[in-house]
Amino acid sequence: MATRVIIVRHGQSNYNAQKIIQGRNNESILTEKGRQDAVTVGNSLSLVPIDAIYCSPLQRAKTTAEIIQGCFTSPPSLYPTDQLMEIDLPLWEKRGKQEVAETSPTEYRCWKEKPHEFKMILSTSQGEIDHFPVLSLYQQAQNFWQEILPKYEGKTILIVAHNGINRCLIMSAIGISPDRYHSIQQSNCCINVLNFTGTWGEPVQLESLNQTSHLGIPLPPPRSNNNCLRLLLVRHGETQWNRESRFQGIRDIPLNENGKKQAQKAAEFLKEISINFGISSPLLRPKETAEIILQYHDNIELDLQAQLQEICHGLWEGKLESEIEAEFPGLLTQWKESPETVQMPEGENLQQVWDRAITCWNKLVENYSNSHPSQTGIVVAHDAINKVILCYLLGLKPANFWNIKQGNGGVSVIDYPQGIEGLPVLQAINLTSHLGSGILDKTAAGAL
Repeated sequence: MATRVIIVRHGQSNYNAQKIIQGRNNESILTEKGRQDAVTVGNSLSLVPIDAIYCSPLQRAKTTAEIIQGCFTSPPSLYPTDQLMEIDLPLWEKRGKQEVAETSPTEYRCWKEKPHEFKMILSTSQGEIDHFPVLSLYQQAQNFWQEILPKYEGKTILIVAHNGINRCLIMSAIGISPDRYHSIQQSNCCINVLNFTGTWGEPVQLESLNQTSHLGIPLPPPRSNNNCLRLLLVRHGETQWNRESRFQGIRDIPLNENGKKQAQKAAEFLKEISINFGISSPLLRPKETAEIILQYHDNIELDLQAQLQEICHGLWEGKLESEIEAEFPGLLTQWKESPETVQMPEGENLQQVWDRAITCWNKLVENYSNSHPSQTGIVVAHDAINKVILCYLLGLKPANFWNIKQGNGGVSVIDYPQGIEGLPVLQAINLTSHLGSGILDKTAAGAL
């Protein structure tokens, strides 16, 4: 039975509002907005059965956790732990971000571009030592998982901590390397969901990243004020074959009635977003989803990209898992455990899907990164296509295919602050609250 972990970042602090670097400094306190948002996130979580709450002992996180705890009818126990302390930046704490960028430009550039190599030289009683903040925090996150997971197998825990440690908890859980530290976003009082299949070292699924709609913020805003390309990656709505857990692949199955409703809810969710272009797989289910979303956005001609069509399952298509197991004994288990090693009978393998989807994606990014002002577009595709794109953007491999969840009608948000030349920022992954399921993805769990 899976262990669910919900991760929340603390509410806005006075240092956040003033753009001051906090690190492990404990003078920073919640603003009134931070306290109100903590109540909001607490109310959003209060109907989810939580077995325990763990938090950082720093007061901005601990206060957030206490406010959340108070929103439960039967409050779960709260455990502060130093293993959830924020990243340690002793030479920069209590200084403005802009000041640090101007007075230490080389170090700040390394922090932003190569966080895994960034170091501070600290003076101690034993002499000078090299301190690597991100690598140290990443190890701290791994230590936390190894200690906590065996205690809560099959249960649900809530973690309330900070921007940096939350990133490292998520990254270390699904295998993202420390060099991508700045590639995932954590907004104040956001919600993330991880599903562990077992203890440390066993498969982990990232169900969602950086949910903010409970705060009245449908999509997280860009990290900087600079113009940048934003792509909204959407999975198509439900089909009857999704509902039946029947493998679709390149079979051209249309949306069912629930799928059309999901697409309409996604359309309402994105209605006020300024969308400049639309891309879709040519298969009916994503094409219908994209057309429904674009009904509120005038004069956009949908661009159909054949490279974004779903993985070809070959002889699996149209079959249920029981039928596949009977005809191809053991291959389905191999697909679930080592997807990168499977050649679909008379179909594709995952590397082939990866190659064509990433080629298409990078071409789109290159084309639209050159637009001025920068634009926002939707890309509507499939479960496997979206998973390989998100894995690629996170620096993962085909072997990590199952680490990413994509619900029918789910929306992911990807920004390119430096265009095609720089690393993307994953602002959100698999947002599904607009479908009426609350913070958890309750869309059909079935075949691709």
